[in-house]
Amino acid sequence: MSPKQQRGEATAERLLASALDVFDSAGQPGFTVNAVTAASGVSLGSLYHHFGSFDGLAAALYSRCMSALFDELIAGLSRARTARTGVRAIVLAYLRFTEVNPAAARFIHASAYAGYLAAHAEQVTAAKAPFMAAVADWLRPRMAAGEIATLPEPLVEMLLIGPVAETARRWLAGVPGIDLEQAARVLPDRVWRSLAAD
Repeated sequence: MSPKQQRGEATAERLLASALDVFDSAGQPGFTVNAVTAASGVSLGSLYHHFGSFDGLAAALYSRCMSALFDELIAGLSRARTARTGVRAIVLAYLRFTEVNPAAARFIHASAYAGYLAAHAEQVTAAKAPFMAAVADWLRPRMAAGEIATLPEPLVEMLLIGPVAETARRWLAGVPGIDLEQAARVLPDRVWRSLAAD
């Protein structure tokens, strides 16, 4: 890699890190292009050069946060030997990521209905593709073996990720009564029951 490429990567990294810091400290209302350029010390022109727009930067940050989450989920899944332990691994990895990386998890959940996701749908889809492929490769033989209920894959994803994602979202929002340790004790078996074959 040439020195120019190294500088470019360092600048992009600084922008992404600063964007997450700004979001974490100021929330959605304070997540602005001026705040990010001020925090990073990177010019507006450089931001546009690397990401095309502020929405492009936000989409890249979302993809980065999602990839970090997916890496944790896939790592947990890869160590599982049975369908039940795989479900448990996914649930626990999601909760652990949320607790250890609250800023990234909060940005993921806050981005759910953001315009930049629709505007950069191809980039976001590409970031999710390895995880979706890994889960599908794990699910299909277990469905064929009768370990997991034979359901459309999007519904399996909702049953597997939906409860833990909503728990994480509420914990991040500070909703009273949401305890991640309690969720880690309760949710894995509950989610498994929803997916186990009859």
